[in-house]
Amino acid sequence: MLTGIAAGLAAGALWGLVFVAPRMVAEFGGINLTAGRFIVYGVASVVAMAAAGRRVRWPTGAQAWGALWLSVLGFTGYYLVLVLAIRDAGTELPALIVGTIPVWVMLLGKPHGLRWAALLPGLVLTVAGIVLMAQWPGATMGVAHGQHFARGIVLALVAMACWTAFALLNAAWLRRHPEVRATDWANWLGLATGLGGAIMALAWGNAPAALMAEPRWPVFALVVVAIGFGASWLATILWNMASQRLPASLCGQLIVSETLFALLYSFLWDGRWPTATQWAAAGLFTAGILASIKAHR
Repeated sequence: MLTGIAAGLAAGALWGLVFVAPRMVAEFGGINLTAGRFIVYGVASVVAMAAAGRRVRWPTGAQAWGALWLSVLGFTGYYLVLVLAIRDAGTELPALIVGTIPVWVMLLGKPHGLRWAALLPGLVLTVAGIVLMAQWPGATMGVAHGQHFARGIVLALVAMACWTAFALLNAAWLRRHPEVRATDWANWLGLATGLGGAIMALAWGNAPAALMAEPRWPVFALVVVAIGFGASWLATILWNMASQRLPASLCGQLIVSETLFALLYSFLWDGRWPTATQWAAAGLFTAGILASIKAHR
C-alpha cells in the first residue's frame, strides 16, 4: 500500500507539469506541444522495449486494442482538450476542474466493502478545497479578459470526463490482467499514444523545419522531452503501479496531488506567492488525501 501511495503521489507531481507547459511555450501552439509530448512518449516506450531484448513482452491483439482506445481516452484526446482549455481559460480554473476528478473517481470507484461514512471526510475536505480555491478572485479573471473563456471551461469539463473514465477503466483493465507488469502496460500505451501523436503532428502540426526556425525552439524541445518522458512514460508506470496496488477510490484521491503540483508550478512560473485562500485550499486538499489513506487502511 505504501508503495502504491508513493507511486500515485509521484505520478501527480509529474502530471502537474502539463498544466504549466502550455504557458511556457505558448507561441508553438497546443497541437505541436501535444503531438511532441506523445511522440516522445512513444519513442521512450520503443527504447525501453528494445532495451529489454529477448525479455520484451508484446501485447496480444485484444491487449493492443485495449491500449489503443485507452491511449486516446487518457492521453492524446484528453491532453489535446486540456491544452485547448488552458489556452482559452488560463491555468487555474482548468486545473481546479480537472482537480474534481478525485471526487468522481472516489464516488464511482468505491470498493464494495468500504462504507460511505469512511470516505466522507476525504470527500468533504477535497470538495471544500475546490470550493475555496474557486472563490479566489484571480481564478475567474478570464471572464473579463478572455473572449473564449466559456469555451475553455467546457473543454476543461470534457477533459475531466475523459480522464475520470480513463482512471476507472485503466484500473479495471489492470485488475483483469494481473499478469501484465506496470512497465509493460505503460510501454504498450506509449506505442499507441506515440502513433496518435505522430498522426496529430502530420495532420495538424507545423513542419519540423518551421518549428526549428523559431528562436525559442530549444526551450520547446526541452519542455516536450520533459513532459513526454517524465509526465507521460515515467508517470504512467508510476500510476499503473498505484492502480495495481490500491483501490480505484484511493487512487482517485491521490490525483489531488496533480492539482497541488499544477498550482505550485503555476505560482513558480508567475513568480508569486499563493494567497491565504490558496494556502488554505492546499491544506484542505492535503488533509483530504490523508483522510482517504486512513479510510483505506
